[in-house]
Amino acid sequence: MLTAITRKVSPRLGACEISFQQRHAIDVALAARQHTAYEALLADLGARVVSLPALPDQPDCVFVEDPAVVLDEIAIITRMGAESRRGESESLAQVLAEHRELRRMEAPATLEGGDVMRVGRTLYVGLSSRTNVAGIQQLARLVEPFGYWVTPSEVRECLHLKSACCYLGDNTVLANRAWMDVEALCGLRILDIPASEPHAANALRIGETVVLPAAHPATRALLEQSGFRVRSVDVSELTKAEGSVTCMSLLF
Repeated sequence: MLTAITRKVSPRLGACEISFQQRHAIDVALAARQHTAYEALLADLGARVVSLPALPDQPDCVFVEDPAVVLDEIAIITRMGAESRRGESESLAQVLAEHRELRRMEAPATLEGGDVMRVGRTLYVGLSSRTNVAGIQQLARLVEPFGYWVTPSEVRECLHLKSACCYLGDNTVLANRAWMDVEALCGLRILDIPASEPHAANALRIGETVVLPAAHPATRALLEQSGFRVRSVDVSELTKAEGSVTCMSLLF
């Protein structure tokens, strides 16, 4: 059964890290309601949701994708590029240890899970403001014994690789070419997001359904025309913290 680990919204979400967009006031109560609706959608799509309590002193804790990379065989506790977020890792590691053998990344490596896109046994990893060369190299060493291949891709003008592209299954990637090096995705079909929705490349495939933020109707139409089943969810307050639908869960 698919498990989705999530974490509730911190009351300090408004103090989150912001790198590539203008800071706006966040309605934390509304963000919490939107997150609850997101969890309900995951459950409706068949996931067993393990909802962890918020970490009040960690504004970004709702974005559980970044502190870990979970594979079939192991879970890797990353060393996040945002130093202010490293306090999120240990409680998440304790939960993941119930499901996977753990590996831990060490300095000077930095890597955030939002920079890792899995396609079969290939891990596409973004070289970004949060993930460095040492992080990519260390990840490659950790996963190679289990038969995974790491392919780097440069990220620009956005936070993570999954801000710029996400795997939809069926050999297809939804992508914003302006924010990444798409040459790394050779052999994959690329669906280009509409220019009017530059943040729409972050989408989450669960079973036969693609979960997409409700703010991207043109991208929803593109996906449906391409044969994908789509469910939309309102995450407008959470996107003000540079998050989206992949960031708020760890699926395995």
